[in-house]
Amino acid sequence: MAGSRRRQWRAAATCVLAGSLVALVSACGVVTTKEDRRAAEELADKHFPGQIKAIGARTLFPGTGGSEVTFAVADDRDAVVRLRINAEKGTCDGKECAGVLKEAVARGRAEADAYRILRDAFDACGYEVIALGSPGAAPYVVAELTNATVQRELAGIGGCVQRWVAASGADSPLSKAKASYVNVVSPAVAEKRNRGKESWPTMMRLTRGSLIASLTKHTHHAASYDIVDGQVDTAGRARVIRPFQESQAFGKTVQDAVREELRATYPNVVMTTYQWVWRLEPGRVDRQTGYLLFCPEPDERGRCVNSDDAVLVTADEHGNPVGKIRIVHDVREGTGALRLPPY
Repeated sequence: MAGSRRRQWRAAATCVLAGSLVALVSACGVVTTKEDRRAAEELADKHFPGQIKAIGARTLFPGTGGSEVTFAVADDRDAVVRLRINAEKGTCDGKECAGVLKEAVARGRAEADAYRILRDAFDACGYEVIALGSPGAAPYVVAELTNATVQRELAGIGGCVQRWVAASGADSPLSKAKASYVNVVSPAVAEKRNRGKESWPTMMRLTRGSLIASLTKHTHHAASYDIVDGQVDTAGRARVIRPFQESQAFGKTVQDAVREELRATYPNVVMTTYQWVWRLEPGRVDRQTGYLLFCPEPDERGRCVNSDDAVLVTADEHGNPVGKIRIVHDVREGTGALRLPPY
């Protein structure tokens, strides 16, 4: 497989060097996204006449070859159908295309139905779903979390989750799950999001990578709600999700401060870069608690590997510790999994 892929690359490169993109397409026999889309449209006309319409295509080359063609569904404004097709090979996801298209249409309709259950549950308690990381993934909703509002907002969103679970049915994967998750962004961040085109199917607009990127490039929160036998703990818990650079800065600040404090007991202490989930303290958005790992002594290479010691620390939003740290020993099973106590 790898050798074949390298040969395809060399052949394509030869054509480009010898002439132009036209040479790449015609002389080398590489099928374009345009041709993949045409093949997908012919397939749709044959098996779903008048029911789905192609609205976009993107190349999958060189990852898998072929293209992903996107269809709108005539009688479902929310649904989107995605078909990965390779016209040159006459396959879809490496299989016979008619069956794959049938499955894609059924999946698109099912995802739209599931979305409407989610949307209606959150609309009923006053929260708009503005994005989905992917169909079935944690939704993004809008709320301003402050010290004065965080408990109320988390409980309100928790009530939406309970409606969502109940409406999904007792046999649904959500009802049988142990927890549900909701991303919470501020109104200011939501206002600046990449909204896409209103003409696009809802599931296409809400799951686009550019939309998610426009939200996650800002600090936001992720709320979690435990589920037991279909009943949701609506109080919920929340943690901060930071962009990479901000997360690194927060981590460095808290690690440096904890290292200095630990040196009073362990002069040669070495901190790891590991950070456990930083959860908001109840009723606060400016206080968060999480674990850091450390080794009282470095190994022969000056490192801290497979640490069996941890520190539970509460910090402000910048990473400065607040209050006393708590040291916890024996947090690892041999050299394997961590077993950090809950907090």
